[in-house]
Formats: sequence, C-alpha cells, structure tokens
Amino acid sequence: FCCCSQKKSQSPSENKKNGNEINVGGFCEGCEAIYESPLIFHMLDAIDTLPDFNEQGIKIEISGIIYCRDGKTPASNVILYVYHTDQVGIYPKKGNERGMAKQHGYIRGWIKTDVSGFYKFYTLVPASYPNSNNPRHIHPVIKEPGKTEYWIEDFLFDDDPFLTAGERTKINARGGNGVLKTEMKNGMLRASRNIILGLNVPGYPSK
Repeated sequence: FCCCSQKKSQSPSENKKNGNEINVGGFCEGCEAIYESPLIFHMLDAIDTLPDFNEQGIKIEISGIIYCRDGKTPASNVILYVYHTDQVGIYPKKGNERGMAKQHGYIRGWIKTDVSGFYKFYTLVPASYPNSNNPRHIHPVIKEPGKTEYWIEDFLFDDDPFLTAGERTKINARGGNGVLKTEMKNGMLRASRNIILGLNVPGYPSK
C-alpha cells in the first residue's frame, strides 16, 4: 500500500486547484505557481531543462527518486516545480510575466516523476541574493494527486560558505534534507537528492 495516489491527470482542468483534495502543508506562499505549467500535468516529462541552462555559469544536473511516505515505494506522477535566481542573485524577468512569474522570474521548471519515481533537471547553479549571507538555493514545490501543493526544503549546496551548521543538519526537514553534495563529471556538476512525500509536512495523512 502506498500513501500517495498513482493516477494520471486526464484533462487541463486538473492543472487547477481541486476543492476535494486533502489540504496539507499549511500556508504555502507562491506555491500556486505550480499550476502555471506550460503543459498539462500528464504531458510533463521526468526530465526538464530550465531556461538559463545555455547561459554563462556553472551547469548542474540534479536528479533523484521521490518516494511515498513510507520512504520505500517510488511515487509516480508527482509534479515537482522548481525556480531560482540567476547568476547575479535576482529572479530575472523579461517584462511579459504573468501570475507568479512576476515574483519567481523565468528560471523555473516543471517535472513529473516516472513510474520509478525518478526526476531530473538541468540548470545553472544560482547565485546568492545580492549583498546577503543567504546560501544559494533552489525553491521546490510538490504536487501529488489528491493533495494540495506544498513546499519542501530548498535545494542547497554543501560547498556554500553561507550554509550554516543548522541548515546542514536541520531537524524535521520537510521532504528530507535538501543539501546537495556535488561532483564534477564530464564538465558538469552532478548531484542527487531523494525526497519523501509528506515527511515532516503538517496535516499529511499517516496512511
């Protein structure tokens, strides 16, 4: 038995909030951006390339498995929305943004896990916010069938000098620890992060 539904989306209307879904995760500022996917959810792929990938910067491949709450069963058809800053630490705009793109900028992507729970995306390592000690990060939002969207811990970078000890060993990390240990391979950084749905997420059903 898996705690997360494995059904597929069937129509564009399922890219919108559904009043019959289980409300989990509490307040989630900006998480509605997950519904702004340029594709109907069921058409999304397990691999995505964010719009900045061919610009100047350090390229990175991030991949992993998303599991059901039991931490063992792969979760298919889960939508992962990610967004981050550019190489100077801002959320870049092109001037024609609508919805949450006005805040999140255009460096964002949507991925749907495959039957093995696998996801992967390519992007550039983002910069920290200007004139700040904030560590570099990538924001993730999760949407699984039958439940409302919710945030999990940011993707962070183990070699970031701004990353604190508390962030490295955060207790009750939502979805699991998000600190990435990178390895350079064939001219590109590679990193892996597995995610457990509902882990330390308020209101998440136990079964």
